[in-house]
Amino acid sequence: MAQNKSTDRAAREARERLRLYNARQTVFENGRKRRSRDNLVAIIGVLAVVALVAGAQIFYFNGGPGTATPVPTATPTDTATPAPEGQNVGDVPDPAVAEGRTWTGNLTLNDVELGVSLDGALAPQAVASLVTDAASGYYVGKSCHRLVSSPTAGLLQCGSADGTGATDATYSFGPLENTAPGGIYPAGTIAMARAGDNAYSNGRQFFIVYADATLPDDSVGGYTIVGSVTSGLDQFVTSIADAGVADGAADGAPVVPTSITAFTIQ
Repeated sequence: MAQNKSTDRAAREARERLRLYNARQTVFENGRKRRSRDNLVAIIGVLAVVALVAGAQIFYFNGGPGTATPVPTATPTDTATPAPEGQNVGDVPDPAVAEGRTWTGNLTLNDVELGVSLDGALAPQAVASLVTDAASGYYVGKSCHRLVSSPTAGLLQCGSADGTGATDATYSFGPLENTAPGGIYPAGTIAMARAGDNAYSNGRQFFIVYADATLPDDSVGGYTIVGSVTSGLDQFVTSIADAGVADGAADGAPVVPTSITAFTIQ
């Protein structure tokens, strides 16, 4: 009888040990599944952030001022054959042409006349290029193919040879000059468009910032600021920019077709 009691007790204890073991295994397995689920959620979150950042970079640097097809939020780029890294292409004027001084003049878009000032001391190579091209009459008749109207930037891009924003493979220069600290380009800024990640892809295209813009640097930096609009910006906004972008987009062809009707620099 005593042996039976002892056997029963041993059996109960064995069952209890088994129950406790199974309970611990269940807790462990639930914890493992929860950790796996949490890790998966964390990975998805990281991938989402990476996708957003990548999307922002694509939006800025493949569609910025200078891109062939409007895409910053805004940043300036030219597309087509990339300019060779580290060297000028074509008949790029000597920076000495800028004379290290301030140049003033007028840029007329449709019938809106903008007073402009170019800083030949801070951006001698880019200003030399603009002064030379303005004097030759290059800009007259060229379109402003791209308008950006977004919460982070308002700008108009002008000067492409074919009106699409494509790169001119026969003319490009560098390096970058007088870029904006922190990627902040105040309203009234005039800067050069270029291709992404290439400091020697400045050309003849430029952009006018009509509403404060934040344009993040890429791997080589920002955009060369050549000068500023000194008058007429309000009229430009009411006559052209306020009409917005075609198809209600944030970036693309302006609703009001815009071209350069005059550009004189002294």
